[in-house]
Amino acid sequence: MRARIHAYNDQRSLWLHRAIARKLLADPDAVRARARANLARMRHAHGASLAPYVKRWEALLAGPLDALAAELTADDQEARDLRQCTPMAGVLTPQERWALYRDFRASWDGAAQ
Repeated sequence: MRARIHAYNDQRSLWLHRAIARKLLADPDAVRARARANLARMRHAHGASLAPYVKRWEALLAGPLDALAAELTADDQEARDLRQCTPMAGVLTPQERWALYRDFRASWDGAAQ
């Protein structure tokens, strides 16, 4: 049961980050600015405990757009770990996020049958 919950959460996060990647490609400056501001708050609030993740996100945000989009949508362990402390909060509107949650749930439930 616990493994299924983790799989659900990982896949839902991937689903959300795919939508974030689409917004990134449509408006890279706005998404990068939001993420950098979030990283600054994360660094201040959590200090050394998130330092490796903050540094990796900073490198991705400073790098090529396609590399950032690829990492947001990758389904490997490093990408899953990075999504656990994403600086992408606020990129999606609440309405977009709720619609994605609803659509993901329907997709997940449909795949389970």
